[in-house]
Amino acid sequence: MSDTTVTTLLLLAGGAQWESPALEEFGRTPRMVVHKRCLDVADLLATATLGQAEVAVVAAGTPGFDQSAVEHLHRYGVHVVAVVPVHWPDEQVEHLRRGGVADLVAEPEVARLPQVVRGVRAVPVEQAVVDGPATSTGAGRVVAVWGPAGAPGRTTVALGLASAWAAGGVDPLLLDVDPWGGTVAQHLGVVDDVSGLLACNRHQIGGTLAPSYLSLQRRAGGFRVVTGLPRADRWPEVRPDTVEEMVRLGRRQGPVVLDTGFAVEEDPSADYTGRPGRNDLTRAGLTGADDVVVVGSADPVGLTRLARGLAELREVLVPGPVHVVVNRMRRSLGWSEADLVAMLAGFGPLHGVHFLPDDRPAADRAALTGRTVAEVGDSALARALRELAEAVLPTGSAASGGRLSRRRAGRARRR
Repeated sequence: MSDTTVTTLLLLAGGAQWESPALEEFGRTPRMVVHKRCLDVADLLATATLGQAEVAVVAAGTPGFDQSAVEHLHRYGVHVVAVVPVHWPDEQVEHLRRGGVADLVAEPEVARLPQVVRGVRAVPVEQAVVDGPATSTGAGRVVAVWGPAGAPGRTTVALGLASAWAAGGVDPLLLDVDPWGGTVAQHLGVVDDVSGLLACNRHQIGGTLAPSYLSLQRRAGGFRVVTGLPRADRWPEVRPDTVEEMVRLGRRQGPVVLDTGFAVEEDPSADYTGRPGRNDLTRAGLTGADDVVVVGSADPVGLTRLARGLAELREVLVPGPVHVVVNRMRRSLGWSEADLVAMLAGFGPLHGVHFLPDDRPAADRAALTGRTVAEVGDSALARALRELAEAVLPTGSAASGGRLSRRRAGRARRR
């Protein structure tokens, strides 16, 4: 960096004792200017979008200062230096680094801040970005269950997959990450004072999710579960990176099933607020999955939504293998399974089209007793869900992470 370059800073200290000494150090350093002392993370992110600063110096542990905030700052060309309290646990320091903060300064060493700021300012921001949690190639595969609006049966299918794999001798994990109000807990009759998803998010912010993850899981229906939001309006409390980390840790334990929301479009206001959009939880789940199961209902409205949903999914996410499930199939609709397979084939390559019968008695028994369809006895719906689970991910490969052969995965069920 040349001697004539002026470095402009944003400072978020939250009234910490090191703030005044740091300001004095910056004031004594030539060509270094504190553009603004920000009030909170929202103020910091909004100011960063103006493009008037190159470096943000932030107190580690500030509420809301997480991976998403760091990614927002990097997106607008702002490097991040965190000031860390004395005796901070090693796991929290590592959490900061994994979240994208490569430069840390201990509170007693604030005199070094100008030197550190000069150093990171000289590095292109794209080199300073630290990638988020990488997808492991560990023991389990991740299957996301998605479907358009209209309650086509996403949760029923997610529960059916987890139940079938559990019966096959593996120990799947079902994650309810629906930001519009997940119902996995209600389906399983789980009464929790604390939402598993919200608890995971708190541990993720604190850097303690990995050692606490197993204790945050409930066992119901024969498999492990992380319950979803207790109320739909609490979605802003969960960060997309929490979902990514839950998936990364979960696949180390075995196969993972994600029950996602219905919407996938981006929130245009997110760039201005610096906070993730509501649908980013669903997007994080879908993009981190090895396979996507798309659920639609067999009636005319449901099929129209399914067709549009498949097109939208391809446009915004370009996922891997897509397995389509047509739910509540019945003769009274007047078309055959072959007709629907031919219709859906026009919406891109599919790795199988599967049909679930309109077995209302079995679905009602499961809903009224808080159990899975498999638990309430043998039925046409239970058998169809077992066949679906075996087609999407055979139990022999569920624990090993093996991918289905293209021949079998591409085969459509026909009656």
